[in-house]
Amino acid sequence: MMMQRQASTLCAAIVALVTIAVAEAQTPAPPPPAPTAPAATPAAAPAAPCSSPEARQFDFWVGEWIGSWKNPNGTSAQGTNRVESILGGCVIHENFEGASAQQLVGKSYSVWSPALKKWQQTWVDNSGGYLELAGQFADGKMVLLRDGLLGNGKMGKQRMTFSNISKEKFDWDWDTSDDGGATWTNRWHIVYTRK
Repeated sequence: MMMQRQASTLCAAIVALVTIAVAEAQTPAPPPPAPTAPAATPAAAPAAPCSSPEARQFDFWVGEWIGSWKNPNGTSAQGTNRVESILGGCVIHENFEGASAQQLVGKSYSVWSPALKKWQQTWVDNSGGYLELAGQFADGKMVLLRDGLLGNGKMGKQRMTFSNISKEKFDWDWDTSDDGGATWTNRWHIVYTRK
């Protein structure tokens, strides 16, 4: 009797397994996965504004400086200049304060213009002065120019030059010309030393 029960259980198990196997064989296979579109290549990120080498040419000026010069009467004078890179590195912002007898306080904003391929600078100060200059960096010098009214009351050229540039020091000159730039007269020479 025990054997009959075991044989009956074994037969029932085999029937169940065969039924499952037949059912699985009759179930259709799942469809293959749908083809996927190739992954899109990410677009190259646009160049950051003001990231060209030309837009970095005025970076030497960024920092805190002491300016030293001789007044027309031969006395020594000093001032300070704090220069910052602002607006995402697109603008060089100058904060000049003259000391001693030269109580000039002024600010300038300089920006590289890719369209003009020039630097443009706007200067304003506490004497009501307003200047617009434009120029380029070449041969180790930054030279900005403008046409304007000279001290003699005549129209002429004015030139700002940054030269002898190193990490810790540079020379700054303000020159004028009343003959269209054939000759220049130095009006102000400042030696800047980094604080």
